[in-house]
Amino acid sequence: MNSPKQDDTQFKPSRLTIRLKLEIIISFILFLSFSLIIFLASYFFKRDSESRIQLNSMNITNILGVTVRSGILTLSKNTKLIGSDLLAFSPEGENKRLQELQALFFNRESDFISVGVYTRENEYLSLLKSTHNSYFFDTHHLQEKDIFEIREQYADNFPRSFENETILLNSSPGFKFPVMAISLPFRDVDEKPTIIIAFVKLKPFLDIFRSGGTTISYLVGGDGKVIAHPKDADVLVAKDLAKSPIVRRMFASKSDSIQVTRYEEQDMKYLGSFKKLGVVNGGIISTVSEKIAFQAVYNIQRRNVYLMIVVLSLAVLFVFFYAKSMSKPILQLVDVAHEVERGNYHNYLTPHSGDEIGMLTHSFNTMSKGLDEREKMKDAFGKFVNTELAELAMKGEIKLGGERKYCAIFFSDIRSFTAISEKLEPEEVVEFLNQYMTEMIRCINQTGGVVDKFIGDAIMATWGALRPLPNETEAAINASLMMREVLLKFNIGRGSDKKPIIKIGCGINSGYVVSGQIGSNERLEYTVIGDAVNLASRVEALNKPFGTDILITEESYQKVASIFHVEKMQAIKVKGKAKPQEIYTVLGRQDDANCPQNMRELRARVGIEYHDSASSGGEEKEVKYEILE
Repeated sequence: MNSPKQDDTQFKPSRLTIRLKLEIIISFILFLSFSLIIFLASYFFKRDSESRIQLNSMNITNILGVTVRSGILTLSKNTKLIGSDLLAFSPEGENKRLQELQALFFNRESDFISVGVYTRENEYLSLLKSTHNSYFFDTHHLQEKDIFEIREQYADNFPRSFENETILLNSSPGFKFPVMAISLPFRDVDEKPTIIIAFVKLKPFLDIFRSGGTTISYLVGGDGKVIAHPKDADVLVAKDLAKSPIVRRMFASKSDSIQVTRYEEQDMKYLGSFKKLGVVNGGIISTVSEKIAFQAVYNIQRRNVYLMIVVLSLAVLFVFFYAKSMSKPILQLVDVAHEVERGNYHNYLTPHSGDEIGMLTHSFNTMSKGLDEREKMKDAFGKFVNTELAELAMKGEIKLGGERKYCAIFFSDIRSFTAISEKLEPEEVVEFLNQYMTEMIRCINQTGGVVDKFIGDAIMATWGALRPLPNETEAAINASLMMREVLLKFNIGRGSDKKPIIKIGCGINSGYVVSGQIGSNERLEYTVIGDAVNLASRVEALNKPFGTDILITEESYQKVASIFHVEKMQAIKVKGKAKPQEIYTVLGRQDDANCPQNMRELRARVGIEYHDSASSGGEEKEVKYEILE
């Protein structure tokens, strides 16, 4: 699969491109897909079925509306007839005749249960005359007071009949039997308007709405409650449908003509129609679930889906075997791309075709080779400068010049390095320095610092010069404390001439510097320049006379006063500074339980032997500082 080196032979593209191949395959699949035009037939079949269902629903609603309207008119007429008979006879002398007429009426109209004529007294109904179906009362163990209690349940609705409105209600919950109440405006008695209220068996109306079809039709009253319904349970409890979308639309409609609608209720879609009765405050509703109505359509669609699956499966098999030859080099490219992602740039592929895949393979090999060379250059360059600087240099973003930045500057060197070097061979010095520098640089990198340069055994680093940090001074001191702990571990097992114990001094100052590239367009060096750098170097040199390992300036202390335990040292006068400088030695972090509590503990931990008479080593050199009393 892989060749040991890249094939540099001339690459020749093929006219039969991968694009053309894919177009041929896709066109073939689309041709098969469009052959399933039967889906369009399903669509039109569904539309036709919907039209027929809506027409059927309208016919049913219209027929039921005419039938129910006729029944209500007949019911109203008979109710008024018995009411007239009640008012025509007075109790004196004609009671027997009235009883005969009532018996005759209830024998003929056996669906009537009770009829009463009422007037209004102080907003309450007042009974003038009433009559009851004795047989019904006896068989259902009813009394007149039961009728009164049931009537009171609907007392808020019946008075509207005084406003010339016919009221139709389902009173089944009171009777625990399918019964409806009808309230009609009647004539004046003694110059007072009256209404007539009748309780009638619902059976004749229920028979109208019983059907075995898919369409469900029912009668609702003006209060939105079911009066007649194919489900007896809904009738007996007078199910409230006032919130049903189709019921709301019916009551919102200003027309009594038949109207069709589509609505959704309880996550189910329905087709329906409705018609107001006009003579009473209610209407007829016919509805059918789309799931049931379009069952035949869905069956056809399901068979079409099965057919489509069969055809597409055949097409997929064809494409699979055809594309198999194409997928192999692509998968190889994926595998090699993963290797490149992991940093392995030495895997190359041999193009096996002249189409786009072959062109991609050739380009990928070229890219891998370029990335390999770039990574080698970056690694080599990164060993001489900071990795981030190497990235910027590779991108060509390093230019001559600098900018003003606030940062923390760090200097450190090894105590008595000259004496240590005298006891070692040059190769041993280099090896020892490399081991030491490796540990120190790791501390700088982990805290976001950038090594500026090495000056023999000394290290110069900055925090915040290359990129901003939340608290550059804190990061620099953290790095110094890490160096302190690393050196303690580094010195374990050391103490001979060939492996001397290492002690260092660190100086940190914070301030504004000029950060950028110094040199020429042919040779650049990234560094920081400014008075803050000089002061950091001076402070580092004070560790020896003060018997410390980490010193910071007043400027740095103000940035971290609440973070670190420090001890103020004697003021110093530094060359180039007119005012005395305050400096502090860092004992440790305030949140560190093992932080030294004073200078004595610090010196004991890091092994500093301090004497007040300590000097700079007796060497003749320029004095760059003066310790003030």
